[in-house]
Amino acid sequence: MKANYGYKDGSGEYFITIDTDKCNCCEECVKVCPAGVLEMVPNDFDIEADDMPAVTEKERWKIKYTCAPCKPVDKESTPPCIEACKEDAIEHSW
Repeated sequence: MKANYGYKDGSGEYFITIDTDKCNCCEECVKVCPAGVLEMVPNDFDIEADDMPAVTEKERWKIKYTCAPCKPVDKESTPPCIEACKEDAIEHSW
């Protein structure tokens, strides 16, 4: 299952998606996020882990701005959270 965190407004869609089928809950994405957008929360999904990564409630409605410094400027760049995820379980919509 894919868990979407973020929002859509007149300027676009701003979501961080975590694929719970792929995520192994290693916390690497949480550790490398320079803005503290991700945190470990109690597992609400049917995966074998006590906690899983999610976007904080405080950041959910402003990730367009909070994640902007990590946004790739070219095809060679990758945001730190995506690069840290060895399971390829994180996506950004923009």
